Amino acid sequence: MMEWTDRHDRYFLRLISRHTRLYTEMVTAMALLHGDAARLLGFDAAEHPLALQLGGSDPLALARAARMGADAGYDEINLNVGCPSDRVQEGRFGACLMAEPALVADCVAAMRAAVPAGVAVTVKHRLGIDDQDSYAFTHGFIDTVRQAGCTVFIVHARKAILAGLSPKENREIPPLVYDNVYRLKDDFPQLTIALNGGVKTLEESAAHLARVDGVMIGREAYHNPYLLAEADRRLFGDDHPVPSRAEVVERMVPYIEHALADGHTLHSITRHMLGLYHGVPGARAFRRLLSTEGVKRGAGIHTLREALAQVEKSTREQDPDAEQA
Repeated sequence: MMEWTDRHDRYFLRLISRHTRLYTEMVTAMALLHGDAARLLGFDAAEHPLALQLGGSDPLALARAARMGADAGYDEINLNVGCPSDRVQEGRFGACLMAEPALVADCVAAMRAAVPAGVAVTVKHRLGIDDQDSYAFTHGFIDTVRQAGCTVFIVHARKAILAGLSPKENREIPPLVYDNVYRLKDDFPQLTIALNGGVKTLEESAAHLARVDGVMIGREAYHNPYLLAEADRRLFGDDHPVPSRAEVVERMVPYIEHALADGHTLHSITRHMLGLYHGVPGARAFRRLLSTEGVKRGAGIHTLREALAQVEKSTREQDPDAEQA
């Protein structure tokens, strides 16, 4: 989710769901230690519960980065051991670390020692890599890392093929094996096991939650964010009124106005909102207007309101008696 789940996107998603845990895009430990940490760690208080996802393989560097994240107020520090990209492999982090469970354990132990007890240190990983994809391998990986103090594992239910497949292909070609994730929960009942990979609906989430402790939805939540609108009621038992899509847009206005005043462009924010009207009459006009007009110099709230008006016009044309979208 690099360049996707930035602070603008997370604020937007939080307006749709109060309880879903949000994750940052992966930030390397070295980028935090030697870059613009204030920018990389910045978030709005409304985003909680919020996890910082780190990449790296140096226990000392990860420990320092984890402490920075904890001091900044993150609820969870997550170590990415699942990304299969070539660039990530060259930096010796991501999915290739599954071949070195002892090193992952050292990283987790260092991170755990660096943050307060109330801040979770978690690991996101695959079922395996290349030909190291047996259930025994995955079981052994978790068993090693849990001994370092990790109690939460987010398992992408397919292996990664590190040579020959692009990151996109690694999300599609290796088969999903949900049964192995269920089996991990059965074998490690004391651990929190969350399932990731291929989940696109709340119905699917609920079915998985009968067997595991959590479900992560990535790209589908980005491309169709309003699917999270019923998550609080259906998965968290909170019956608060669900905001309409139009209400979500209106609630974004103060945030956008503040961001524009700070020098951000409209497009840097609204690019995350393009899928809000997925499947709704006028969705194409909404996306097109924000994509073409939102990138222009001087684009502001008026551009967003014009896009909203396009949707409402299409809705009225489809159903004259319809409420606002």
